[in-house]
Amino acid sequence: MNAFKQIESFVSAAMRGSLSAAARLEGVTPAIIGRRLDALEERLGVRLVTRTTRKLSLTFEGQAFLEDCQRILNELANAEASVSLGGVKASGHLRLSAPAGFGRRHVAPLVSVFMAANREVSVDLDLSDRLVDLLNEGIDFSVRIGELSDSSLIGVRLGEMRRMVVAAPAYLVAHGIPLVPADLAVRGAVKLP
Repeated sequence: MNAFKQIESFVSAAMRGSLSAAARLEGVTPAIIGRRLDALEERLGVRLVTRTTRKLSLTFEGQAFLEDCQRILNELANAEASVSLGGVKASGHLRLSAPAGFGRRHVAPLVSVFMAANREVSVDLDLSDRLVDLLNEGIDFSVRIGELSDSSLIGVRLGEMRRMVVAAPAYLVAHGIPLVPADLAVRGAVKLP
């Protein structure tokens, strides 16, 4: 059995959450996708997915392997595109989501640059602090600040954001350095609920 086909089937099934969805995409039966996954796991000597009748979920090893496989498949697609006649031009419509403040300051300017370089791409940028449902709302890409709670999504760390508490020097001289939030209420600076 072709090792490359096994990896493609693993990535497809992992991204879609089921053998049936991956099978529909490839035009084969779910049993074929299942056999490819079994062969891949046997060849690697590790369990990559946990299957139930309704869905599959990745093991810890499966999640790590998926990230490496996606990177390799993307690099392969890029390599093929760079040598094919005329290369591949980006086209189509992208739906992006980002937190309002962060999105206005950091994402929107990059979207403008991207669209200028890729005239065949249209972009819908949703700047909202609400938690979006990427699959049901048709969002292609989302920038979020914090931990990724849904393990079926693929997260890539773009950077770190530090938070700090600051005070005017005059306040610290007059009231001292607060050690806990309650210290602010005692000193009359903030009304706490």
